[in-house]
Amino acid sequence: MKLKDKVCIVTGAASGIGKEIARTYAREGGRVVIADLNKAAAQAAADEIVQSGGSAMAVAMDVTDEGQVNAAVAEVVAAYGGVDVLVSNAGVQIVHPVEEFPFAEWKKMLAIHLDGAFLTTKAVMPHMQQSGRGGSIIYMGSVHSKEASVLKSAYVTAKHGLIGLCKTVAKEGGKHRIRANVICPGFVRTPLVEKQIPEQAQALGISEDDVIKKVMLKDTVDGEFTTVQDVAQVALLFAGFETNALTGQSLVVSHGWFMQ
Repeated sequence: MKLKDKVCIVTGAASGIGKEIARTYAREGGRVVIADLNKAAAQAAADEIVQSGGSAMAVAMDVTDEGQVNAAVAEVVAAYGGVDVLVSNAGVQIVHPVEEFPFAEWKKMLAIHLDGAFLTTKAVMPHMQQSGRGGSIIYMGSVHSKEASVLKSAYVTAKHGLIGLCKTVAKEGGKHRIRANVICPGFVRTPLVEKQIPEQAQALGISEDDVIKKVMLKDTVDGEFTTVQDVAQVALLFAGFETNALTGQSLVVSHGWFMQ
């Protein structure tokens, strides 16, 4: 088991990509923490893992609230004794042309994606340092960490910012054996993406089918969505890699949509 007894916090893990990462970590022996704004949904996801023979607990966490983040991490440390892996996965999507983007929604997007990544990192790093074991911090970026799309100025800005945060954390954490990396998925058919399809159809004046074929999957090599399982396997690679040889990196998982 690649993560045997490692304590793994996954934010936004009550559904979608985060939930699949949590399941994968539990199957590999991790002691998984489902951190989510929706405590009831987080508890249901944790219960599912426990019923399958894994180890999991749920914590309520608004990643934009420093007090909540610190309290949740303290709860995890009290229960499990430390933190070995953080997956900063919580995110939302809001689309508008730049000139119509409400400033409040811009700030909300950056708060969830960037402030949330910073606050959770800040909260777990001291525990990773004190344990002497180091740890792995994984940010959920996007192809939009590398590339831009219309209507997504806030999302693209936030996802680009995660790469800068990751590189800094990798350099500061290196002496403590703390690694930091970014996963950059293409379009994954989660509730977040399902919500975008009609929104983009309306904004672009095209059909929902054309949004999928001519916008979302146009530049892939096979016209296929990336799956939650694809992303979870990359999250397992980063979490289970034991040395600083793999740190400060971003890995695109997009069916060839973006090639470095």
